[in-house]
Amino acid sequence: MAHGRVFLDLGLVLVAALAGGLLAHALRQPLIVGYVLAGIAVGPFTPGPTVADPRSFELFAEIGVVLLMFSIGIEFSLDELLRVRRAALVGGPLGIATILLLTLPVGRALGWPVVQTAVVGAALSVASTMVVLKFLLERGELHAPHGQVTLGVTLFEDLAVVAMTVLLPALGPTVAHRPAALLRGLLVAALILVPTLWMARRVVPPLWTRIARAQSEELFLLVAIAVAIGTAALTAGLGLSLALGAFLAGLVISESEFAHEALARILPIRDVFVAVFFVSLGMLMRPAVVLAQWATVLALVSVIVAGKCVVWTGVLRLLGLRLRTAALVGLALTQIGEFSYILAAVGRAEGILSGQVYDAILAASLVSILVNAAIFRRTPGWIERLLARLEPAGPVRDAAPPPPGHVLVCGFGRIGRAVVDALEAFGIPYAVVDLDPDATGAARRRGAHAVYGNAADELILDRAGAASARLAVVAVPDAEVAARATRTLRRLRPDLPILVRAHHEHHRDRLVAAGAAEVVQPEIEAALTIVRHSLDHLGIDHHRGREYLARVRAGAPSTGQRGASSGADEERRRG
Repeated sequence: MAHGRVFLDLGLVLVAALAGGLLAHALRQPLIVGYVLAGIAVGPFTPGPTVADPRSFELFAEIGVVLLMFSIGIEFSLDELLRVRRAALVGGPLGIATILLLTLPVGRALGWPVVQTAVVGAALSVASTMVVLKFLLERGELHAPHGQVTLGVTLFEDLAVVAMTVLLPALGPTVAHRPAALLRGLLVAALILVPTLWMARRVVPPLWTRIARAQSEELFLLVAIAVAIGTAALTAGLGLSLALGAFLAGLVISESEFAHEALARILPIRDVFVAVFFVSLGMLMRPAVVLAQWATVLALVSVIVAGKCVVWTGVLRLLGLRLRTAALVGLALTQIGEFSYILAAVGRAEGILSGQVYDAILAASLVSILVNAAIFRRTPGWIERLLARLEPAGPVRDAAPPPPGHVLVCGFGRIGRAVVDALEAFGIPYAVVDLDPDATGAARRRGAHAVYGNAADELILDRAGAASARLAVVAVPDAEVAARATRTLRRLRPDLPILVRAHHEHHRDRLVAAGAAEVVQPEIEAALTIVRHSLDHLGIDHHRGREYLARVRAGAPSTGQRGASSGADEERRRG
């Protein structure tokens, strides 16, 4: 009967996770927000359907942590960390240490013991890698300067989480000699790490080769899970954390050529258990307690949002990064998520964190992610204007003024460079505007007229020759900046054709209203190209295929203000 109740509870948890995930997706928030809210809804501290024993899901939650850390180990890239090594390897520890120090007066004001305050500071110092990567990918800025630095810092934070999960048990109240316990934890971790790295290079590659030759998907998946859980169990048996073992197991597999296949196999299983992990966290949160200690939650949110933004911006400026890059990295890191949950769970299990402080950390995490989405996912215009005032573009050094009739390219990223390559191939003059100094430098090395500055600024566009351009291509990744740049261009030149790149369908109407002559969504264009080639390979009549594509294009979101006839004419020209 008890087993039957567990299955009923598991069904309720999975349904709640699905509902929370759908809600978060509809509200364009990270899924983990929906999962935690779902856990609160089915937890014992809220009315409605309730899980009988939330503690019965601790095993599922631990498996979720193991698989999450295992996948992080597989995806961990030392090369990416070294690419921005100064910001990551110097700025990372400096930033984490500063945030820990910043938390100390907050803990003292709230009457917390020093050890508890230190654990809270550790949890607040690490941002959610999943949230950061999701927002950078949505903005198309993963390979921008601030995107690379943010990625490097979060990679260092991943390592820091592993180290902190090793050291936290030594801070527990039952530990008599903490320095000796800390030293023991570090020595045991080193003793495990050395043979693990040896196995990564000598033992695992031939083992994976033999498994791959068997051409059995079941065996491949079984070996991946066995390595993850087996290594985690080994480290737990030696008195260290499950998370450390799982991360080391992923690190071992990452040295193999089959790493990506192992990750692809394990991701669906990982995502299910991770969802259960976040729901189980929500079930342990007591909303009444959180409301009663709203001042504590507000203090933690202030440290996470305002404190971390100032700390990371200051640290990265100290290391010589430009103000805009440092500020955007600071904004990206103004949240905490899955790794903070792991550290808080370890602290609570070791008796370091009280239940009330644990609840406050979870609540502060949810609030910080929502705030981060508002200030980083769509950087408000006032932040852009503030950065422009604090770091003016300065004198513009151009190779030569653009001749009349040039093409104005706003944004010199992947899309902008592809456009410029085509313009150079046909001998068409162009000018570039970008807020990345590396991008404008690359454009100048190609002999282009390049202007450093915000593409939405009228002065910057005027310097780039908007008055004499015959075409403008707006390829900046931020939809808000693209809309403002389009409005400014349309105000300067009512007759100027403006082509705009959009990431999502819901941006189209806004960009068209701003004055875009055509809005192009890369995913739609890629799909139509694949359809065109597929029809050719299938032997469909050339003209019938182009007419079909013209009809689809006429109703597709990427068509901007064109009608069916213009789409048909374009397809015939392509044909």
